[in-house]
Amino acid sequence: MTWIVVLIGLVLALVPSGERRVVADGHVDIGLRAVDGGWRLQLQDGSVDPPAWRDLSDVVLHAGGTAAATVPADPRFRFLGEPGAPVWLLPQSQRPGVVWPGWNTRDPALTGPVTWELHDVAGPGHFALFVSGNFGRPEVLFDSARGFPQRTALAAGTHAHGNWAYSASGDYVLDIEMRAGPQVGDRRSLRVHVGDGDPTSAFAAGSAGPVLVGGGVGAVVLIGGAALVLWARRTRNGRAE
Repeated sequence: MTWIVVLIGLVLALVPSGERRVVADGHVDIGLRAVDGGWRLQLQDGSVDPPAWRDLSDVVLHAGGTAAATVPADPRFRFLGEPGAPVWLLPQSQRPGVVWPGWNTRDPALTGPVTWELHDVAGPGHFALFVSGNFGRPEVLFDSARGFPQRTALAAGTHAHGNWAYSASGDYVLDIEMRAGPQVGDRRSLRVHVGDGDPTSAFAAGSAGPVLVGGGVGAVVLIGGAALVLWARRTRNGRAE
């Protein structure tokens, strides 16, 4: 029994705990980073000076009233819903009072292309991420109305922004992953609160991870979980140690 207590203590010591923060304004980026010998999908919070990298579990993005809009009549935007329907938009171009999320693959350790995947979306409405191309034509990167997983390719050294659209108010959890090879990647949950109400409610929403590729905290948690299962089986058989 002593060894399992020690192992649990080791796992808890390795799992980082950070300050929880709701970001409703300013520039943020999601990026894959080399951290402590492993890979972490984190968020760079530019709403503070200097900017700080945070675990996604410690952050909620808030698309409040300043992000409220309506679906345009242009038929090219029909994927967002019917014309005139409400939509909350975190825009591709920065606007005062609205959080401005982007993505980057600028970590120096990333030397090849990165695959960005959306595995699932939990929330009260429809989610879409799109960029405005030539002549305002939307290019849809992710759309929760489609099947999962969905993928888009990113070159190393990329820094870009898009339009993050939500059709209803409430809490959303985006199950996302970035991968640059079999041993280089991480999968996490991005939480977003849309509309009025208490944005910290999104911290209680479900989680996709952590699922770390190539070791690190995820591997330790998996080992700890396996050890707990083994101990439970021994206990049922009357051989607890």
